[in-house]
Amino acid sequence: MRPFFSLLLAGLVATSAAAAAARPNIIVIMGDDLGYGDVSCYQSADLKTPHIDKLASEGLRFTNGYCSASTCTPTRYSLLTGTYAFRRPGTGIAAPNNPAIIRPGTVTLPGLLKQAGYHTAVIGKWHLGLGGSKGPAWNADLKPGPLEIGFDHCFLLPTTNDRVPQVYVQDHRVLNLDPADPLWVGKKKPSPDHPTGITHRKSLKMDWSHGHNGTIHNGISRIGFYTGGHAARFRDEDLADEWVKRSISWIESHRDKPFFLFFSSHDLHVPRMPHE
Repeated sequence: MRPFFSLLLAGLVATSAAAAAARPNIIVIMGDDLGYGDVSCYQSADLKTPHIDKLASEGLRFTNGYCSASTCTPTRYSLLTGTYAFRRPGTGIAAPNNPAIIRPGTVTLPGLLKQAGYHTAVIGKWHLGLGGSKGPAWNADLKPGPLEIGFDHCFLLPTTNDRVPQVYVQDHRVLNLDPADPLWVGKKKPSPDHPTGITHRKSLKMDWSHGHNGTIHNGISRIGFYTGGHAARFRDEDLADEWVKRSISWIESHRDKPFFLFFSSHDLHVPRMPHE
C-alpha cells in the first residue's frame, strides 16, 4: 500500500501556491459497531439520524464497500496505515495493557498529512495500544502513542469503554491523575474482595453480558480490572458530549490552518449508556 500513500502525498504537497491555498480541512468521523442499516439515509425504518442524513445529502453516499475486519483494533489499524490488519500479527482486539500496535516510523495517514502542512488530531476512542514493549506506564508518559505516529494532539479513551480503565488520555498523560492515587490496570483481580460484576451483580445499573463482569465503575462492570485513579475517571453519560466539546474547541482554534481531525466515536459500542 506504500504507492497509495505516495500518490496521496504527491497530491497534497502540490507545488503551486494555488494548490497550497486550496487545501481542504479534513474530518474523518468513525462510528463504532455501526451497521450499514443503522442510519436512516440508508433506508433504516426504525432509526432516525437527521444529522448524518444532512451530511449525506450534501455530499456522497457510498453503497458498496469491503472491509477486512468489523471490529475495533484492526479497523482503526487499517484506516490509519492503509494496510490490511491481517498482514500484521498482533492487530487483533487490543487488551487494556497492550503496547502500541502502530510503531513509530510506520507510514500513516496523519503522518503524511502532517508532512503536507496539516495540523492533526485524534479525539475519541483509540484502542490501538500505548507504550513500549511492556505496555502503557499509566502513571507516567504514555509513549509511544498517537503523537509518535503523526498526530499533533490527542484526547482519548485509551482502549474501549467496555474495557478498563475509564480515564481520558490527553497527549502523553492520563488527564487529572492524582499521583497520590496511582492507577493500576491488570487481567486478574487485585485482591480477593475486589468488587466485580459477578460478586456485586445486584448493585449494577446495567447488567453485564459476554464476560463484561470485571471491575465495576459507574455502576457498570467491565472487561479487566483496575484500581486507583479516581480523580481521573469519567462518567459514561458524559463521554460522547465531552468528545464533541473537545473537537469543536480544537477545530475553532485551528480554523485558519489546514487541519485533519480523526473523530473516533465510541457509539454504538457497548455499554450503551445514554448521554445526559
